[in-house]
Formats: sequence, structure tokens, C-alpha cells
Amino acid sequence: MENQLTKVGITIGDINGISPEIIIKSLSDKRALEGFTPVVYGLKGVFDYYKELLNNEDFVFQQIPSADKIINKKINLISIQKESAQIDLGSSTKIAGELAIESLERATSDLAAGKIDVLVTAPFCKESVQMSGFEFPGHTEFLANLSGEEDALMVLVSPSLKVALVTVHIPIKEVVEVLNKDLIERKIKEFNNCLIKDFGIVKPKIAVLGLNPHAGENGKIGSEEKEMILPAINSQKKQGVLAFGPYPSDGFFGSKMLSSFDGVLAMYHDQGLGPFKALCFDDGVNYTAGLPIVRTSPDHGTAFDIAGKNMASAQSMRSAIYCAIDVFKCRKWVKEISKNPLKSMIDKKPKKEKNVQKQKN
Repeated sequence: MENQLTKVGITIGDINGISPEIIIKSLSDKRALEGFTPVVYGLKGVFDYYKELLNNEDFVFQQIPSADKIINKKINLISIQKESAQIDLGSSTKIAGELAIESLERATSDLAAGKIDVLVTAPFCKESVQMSGFEFPGHTEFLANLSGEEDALMVLVSPSLKVALVTVHIPIKEVVEVLNKDLIERKIKEFNNCLIKDFGIVKPKIAVLGLNPHAGENGKIGSEEKEMILPAINSQKKQGVLAFGPYPSDGFFGSKMLSSFDGVLAMYHDQGLGPFKALCFDDGVNYTAGLPIVRTSPDHGTAFDIAGKNMASAQSMRSAIYCAIDVFKCRKWVKEISKNPLKSMIDKKPKKEKNVQKQKN
């Protein structure tokens, strides 16, 4: 059974924020190691510092030189540098950005090589990584580019709610410029595939939100619903996707309709994430759908204001780890049950008929 444990790669995130703290807290319970094998890409000196700061003796890691030497039922630590780094609690620094990028690159390299099964990314500071030459708005865009996938989809996941986004990390003034029927249609299709393949929902129902207040009120407060969103919904309905809307976003999340759907597609970042975090912040997970790999992250940021104060909750990090494992197993399960058992029987049938014919002759 040890060989069947899911290998979970975990990036260090920003060393000046709460990332090391939530990693330590989420892995301190030894019972967790019975279900998966964590592989942390970080620095020994950083975790020694935080262990002492948090007065946590339960987080015991095993240093390994590479992912080829992973030890099951141990917290594996792959050092991304030979020396420790300067920690400046609550500050964005170039050093922290460089470490976050190096950790992410090492982990994704091992993921692509099949040395780890899934990736969980601890939060990093966008300002810090951009100081170090990171050219992407966030993890989602980096992983989409790395995978060569145009339609990577950000999905916020909790046990009771799944919210996906059409547009992600762009200024609000650019949302209308980016939105179009084809983009919305592709996101509906990708979300539907995600709910089936990654979460095992056979015929998911998707609620699509409008862009304007009151979903445009039939064109009185904007025409995007009529010109883009509704045509995209109708097009996907013809393909057998159970998509409905567009619904006014202000009243939707507080209505009974919410429980009637398996997923909600929002047009822009805060339209979806604001309500989601209000309802599911403690156990919410950021999941990147539409990629050949499995990646999750906590649904919060670096929380510089409480860094080093032993105040951070590890619940979202813990949920991100188990969500990644669940998606990884669900993909394997869906792939297995989607095989056609009748194909081999059909192929064998003509051969049997030929044998019978020969016997008759």
C-alpha cells in the first residue's frame, strides 16, 4: 500500500508571509502521513526558523536530495538552495520572490517527470515574484502557459460550492474588452468537463451569471447578456451541456437557486470570489482545471499582517492537499469507468464466426 500513496508536491510560497506556517501546521498531524506522502520544496533553515517561532516540535521533516529519493510516511524536504535565506516578516522582497519561483519551477519539473502526482502551491506575493522576473499574473497563468493550454480555468472549490471564472487577473476596466461569446462558451464547456472528470458529477448543472447589474434588465443596463452570454449558453445547451442563465449575481448567491446547481460560472474575479469567500472561506480551495496536471492552492493570500504571529489557520491549506488527492483519484476512476468493455467482445466475434465456418466445412 505504501507504493500507492499519492505523492503531493508542496511549494514554499512566500517565506515572509504565512505560507511556511500553514505548511507546518497542515502536516504536523502524523496521522495524515498514512494517506499521502508530502514533498516540500523549500529550505531547511526557513522551516527550522518557523518551527522555533511556532514552538512546533511535531513537524519533523526528512531532507532528501531529489524526488527520486522520496520516503513514504515521511515529510520529505527538497532544499532548493544550499544556504538559508533572509526572512523579513510581513515584507515583499526580491529574495522571497526568487525562492518562490525556484520552488515552483522545481516542483513543476518533477510533476512533469511523474516524480510527484499532484501539486499544491502555497501563496506567494505577486509583487515579490515580479521583482524577480516572474512574467505571469499568478500561478494559474504560469501553469497554463507551461502546459500549453489556452483554456485553463480557475475554480474555487468547497464541499458545498464550486465557482469558476471566465476572466481572472485583469483590471475590471478590461473585462468587457476581453469578454466575447466564444470565450464564455469555451469556459462553460471546460467547467462542464471539469465537474465530470475531476469531481465525478455525471450530468452537472451550471448557473451562468450575468455581467451587468440585474443581468442587464433586457438590455436597459447593458447588452452583454443578450449579445454574448445568452448565445454562449444556448450554444452549449445544443451540445448537451446543462447550462442556465444568465442570472443576476447580486441575488443569486443568497437565493435558494444556489443549491440547485453543481457549479457557478462568474464573468470576472470579484464577482465570483467575493461571494465564495464570504460563504466558504475556511475550507475553500483554489483549483486550476483544464490542465493535464492537478494543482490546488489555499483560497487566501500571504497575509503579511499576521505573518509570524501564530495566528494563521491551516484549514484551507489542508483542504487544498486533500482536494488535490481527491481530484487525482477521481480522474483515474473516471478514466477507468469510461473504457468500453464491449469493444474487445465485438472484435473477437468475427474470429469466432470464422472458426465455426471452418468446422462446418
